[in-house]
Amino acid sequence: MEYEEMSSYDKEMVAAFIAKPQKERWYRHAFERYSVNGVDKMSWVWSWWAFAGGPFFLLYRKAYIAAGLLFAISILISIIPFGGLIIWVLSGGYSTYFVYKVYQDKKRETEANVTDIQKRIQTMWAVGGTHEWVVWVAVVLMVMWLVGVAFIGMGTLVT
Repeated sequence: MEYEEMSSYDKEMVAAFIAKPQKERWYRHAFERYSVNGVDKMSWVWSWWAFAGGPFFLLYRKAYIAAGLLFAISILISIIPFGGLIIWVLSGGYSTYFVYKVYQDKKRETEANVTDIQKRIQTMWAVGGTHEWVVWVAVVLMVMWLVGVAFIGMGTLVT
């Protein structure tokens, strides 16, 4: 299976959208897997951050709709035995595709409205990137959850 090689312009656009030089190469490789001769294709690309973070990973990468859907699906499937594990694994393998879709949408919108290539790249820097606050919210929620579990565990031992 041949994947589409990115042009230097596309590499710059991805770099601007990702806004993390240390992650640029990984995302470029993933995005190349999602495009076969110019046709989008969902493909398995593993991300430990997506596996561990689930909806938080998608919020961090500004994929709001996918984050909301994953959160809703996570709640619904939690009633199924091992449902959470299934969602974690699927999230780890497919979440980056939804980041790619956001990238494609932002790229199309930018190209439709901005003619100058340097301004397009600047625009991608502005509309892409990450929400650093999501990491802090995820950590705080995890600590609160762990404290809650500890208190419930202690309450069970006392009675």
